[in-house]
Amino acid sequence: MSSDPSKTSGQFQSTKGSLKETIGNLTGSDNLKTTGKEEHAQGETEYNQARAQGYAEGTKDRAGGVKDSVLGSVTGDKTQQTQGNMRQDKGEAQQDINRKI
Repeated sequence: MSSDPSKTSGQFQSTKGSLKETIGNLTGSDNLKTTGKEEHAQGETEYNQARAQGYAEGTKDRAGGVKDSVLGSVTGDKTQQTQGNMRQDKGEAQQDINRKI
């Protein structure tokens, strides 16, 4: 596993843990139930860490975009202003994707 959290990896691990827990419940295996619960919790943690990281990156892009847009507007640099607006939009999209519901 890489050092950066991944939503995909977290969801996979969470689902796999839930499946193990269900099989443990059906078969009466306390060991399988316990390892399934632990794996599910680890997956949820990784997923939430990845979302938080994505949201923070979106915030950084959004703030940088606002700065570039304002600076471009003040200096009359339409290219910088446009690029700033695009970066701000990208940051907002990242935040929306990673926002907790």
